[in-house]
Amino acid sequence: MNDTIAAISTTLGVGAISIIRVSGAEAIFIVNQIFKGKDLEKVDTHTIHYGHIFDQEEEIDEVLVSVMKAPKTFTTEDVVEINCHGGISTTNKVLELVLNHGARLAEPGEFTKRAFLNGRIDLAQAESVMDLINAKNESKRKVAIKGLNGYVSNIIRNLRQEILELLASIEVNIDYPEYEDIEVMTNEKIKPKMKEIKEKLKKIIIESENGKVLTNGIKTIIIGRPNVGKSSILNRLLDEEKAIVTDIEGTTRDTVEGSITIHGVALNLMDTAGIRDTNDIVEKIGVEKSLNLIKEADLVILVLNNNEELTIEDKKILDYCQDKKTIVVINKNDLERKINMEEIPYKNIIYTNTIDLNGIDSLKEKIVELFNLNELEQKDYTYLSNVRQISLAKESYSILEEVEKGIEEEVPIDMIEIDIKRSWEKLGEIIGETYTEKLIDQLFSQFCLGK
Repeated sequence: MNDTIAAISTTLGVGAISIIRVSGAEAIFIVNQIFKGKDLEKVDTHTIHYGHIFDQEEEIDEVLVSVMKAPKTFTTEDVVEINCHGGISTTNKVLELVLNHGARLAEPGEFTKRAFLNGRIDLAQAESVMDLINAKNESKRKVAIKGLNGYVSNIIRNLRQEILELLASIEVNIDYPEYEDIEVMTNEKIKPKMKEIKEKLKKIIIESENGKVLTNGIKTIIIGRPNVGKSSILNRLLDEEKAIVTDIEGTTRDTVEGSITIHGVALNLMDTAGIRDTNDIVEKIGVEKSLNLIKEADLVILVLNNNEELTIEDKKILDYCQDKKTIVVINKNDLERKINMEEIPYKNIIYTNTIDLNGIDSLKEKIVELFNLNELEQKDYTYLSNVRQISLAKESYSILEEVEKGIEEEVPIDMIEIDIKRSWEKLGEIIGETYTEKLIDQLFSQFCLGK
């Protein structure tokens, strides 16, 4: 954090301009050594200056240089941005000169990381920076802007403040029981406040999950044993021959992907390798990948064969998917039924065959029903934007459920306080009030170089 960093902040290639960003205590001094024009160390902050970049006596490029002095900058440090002509050779040469004169090449996301560590933005806002860069639809852009402007962070901070006030009241009772003029906090008095906080958090989680569907789509995996019709169902949903379909088991050895839109929401489909015990090394890798993808999916379409009894593999898959939103498709319903429906512990069941497309529309309707797509209309884009944030909110909610249970069981109030504090800390991880160095490094490593 004490050194000066530099990186190219625009896409490297042929273009009108490229921007080299420099941040740190020596930023102005370093750029001033290679710039001929005004003395950058004497100019006002937030000004732009015309001049040339020189490597000793050799002119490299005609540039505009923006000078922004601490603390009112993105990183809160001195920041200089060199706007040079676009092009790989010119851009790299200017960056090389900056590095040769004392700057260090920035790591991915290091500018935003410094903005976070220097207190200019919180962790949720930092993540929104990358969301804004990667936004591929209008909903995603609106969510990112709300997050970047701190609306989401404020919701979490307000909730944490309510919990903190409750914690303070409990601690006063524990630490100073002799004072008679303070309200005595008991489990019964805590209970209504906890319920109110829990309901607010639940609302945030529901709205965030709905919003995630609108902005990111529904990650859908089609899974089942080999030769039950998974690839055919994918092709019919996409209305194209995307996946190879044969009668040979193990034809699909890796994921085949495609996307359709249902009620304005993207259904991101993945056909997977058939799950079975196999000695084929390549197919085995595909099977393991299929099982791992189940964990990441928003929706599982589990395909079973109508004219076969459930196999051991079928039953394993049914057990594996029990914690996910799952639609069971009983395929090949044009053939004699041999499957025992009483062995299937799921209520969302569709019957189909891939010869005459029978049941495909029913499958789409079931997806609409399962995700409330008919009613899903987002007007307020202030909600948690990614899996990390939603997972932490859910963990916090689960802890509050434990608190309620403890109150019912008359657990001592000092023990109740410990769980309430755990919930408060989980919410803090969303905005970076509590964090680990490993988490921060991992998060910012996913950012663009130069951002």
